[in-house]
Amino acid sequence: MTDTLSGIPQLPVDRVNPLDPPRELYERGPLSRLTFTRGEIGWLVTTHELARAVLADQRFSTRNELNASVISNQYDKDPAKPGLFLAQDPPDHTRYRRLLTGQFTVRRMNQLIPRIQQVADEHAAAMRELGPPVDLVQAYALPIPSFVICEILGVPYEDRSGFHRDSHTMLDLTRTQEEVKAAVESIEDYLLQLVKAKRVKPSDDMLGGLIAEDGLSDEEIATMGFLLLLAGHETTANMLGLGTFTLLTNPEQLALLREDPSLVDNAVEELLRYLTIIHFGTTRAALEDVELDGQLIKAGETVAISLSAANRDPMRFVDPDRLSLKGSPTGHVAFGHGIHQCLGQQLARIEMRIGFATLLREFPTLRLATPPQDVRLRDQMAIFGVHELPVTW
Repeated sequence: MTDTLSGIPQLPVDRVNPLDPPRELYERGPLSRLTFTRGEIGWLVTTHELARAVLADQRFSTRNELNASVISNQYDKDPAKPGLFLAQDPPDHTRYRRLLTGQFTVRRMNQLIPRIQQVADEHAAAMRELGPPVDLVQAYALPIPSFVICEILGVPYEDRSGFHRDSHTMLDLTRTQEEVKAAVESIEDYLLQLVKAKRVKPSDDMLGGLIAEDGLSDEEIATMGFLLLLAGHETTANMLGLGTFTLLTNPEQLALLREDPSLVDNAVEELLRYLTIIHFGTTRAALEDVELDGQLIKAGETVAISLSAANRDPMRFVDPDRLSLKGSPTGHVAFGHGIHQCLGQQLARIEMRIGFATLLREFPTLRLATPPQDVRLRDQMAIFGVHELPVTW
């Protein structure tokens, strides 16, 4: 797609193959000019090496007010609210993230394995009781990570319909700025009231632990909770749904996993690399002039990093456009890189390992209940996936 005023392309979004990034990304160089949604001119990075370089370089900022947007309905360019550490630089980012890092260690996440397995087993049993066909998204992929993140944070699971609705609106690229803003405020208000209630009646959960920290306001805690709640269910739910669709439409790879369940760890990493559901670009703004790949990135210019293109880089991955569960997908950037690398990545990995393994074990004849071309893809959402996945067995 090209902006007619500048002649400089916008971020490509059209996919020829629904599971592949836009073909235009492959045809661009490692670093090329890009027109952002409000007409700003910046840069696009598409290779693994340059993606990691920019994401690890603190001369590039993630702050809202400095970055141009690749999403047209992003509703504000104001500085991030206190606690919104994803859109903050050190030292603010460091202070907030340090409060949470200890909660997401590998050891702590491993302690959750029995509980996550129980949740997966319960939803598999409920799915079987419903009988085929069922929508895997609503019956399995969405409720498992939603239940787990609610339990970790201390958010009542019975309130899920509200934050599911609002998070869906937030990520829908066809919604207006006003609709997105209203959805954000709805979740923030809900969490703020929950935090206020927990301050009166302390709870043994992550929100309760943040309340016990000195110096954090209710608004800061609610904002941190907003990030964790959104990321904790939307990303993993879409990986479980889209990952299952991918496996069911790649029968040779599915057969490998069914024959050798020990491949599940490798399968998770390969699906993360191959699918890279954050597909509209991560942005960083140059705080000073920076030379990158022989080009001068001027202070104030925004660089969009295509994680999906980086994860299909033939200089880093062998035959990158082919799904291979026996491949070596280590080093992918599906969770980002640098100081903003996904805080909950170990939790997501565990949920996916258990989710896929349980699904294939409990439903050995699982298959699509509709032709693949009839599955509705989330191609107008900031996080890629499937809207529904009708399956039978």
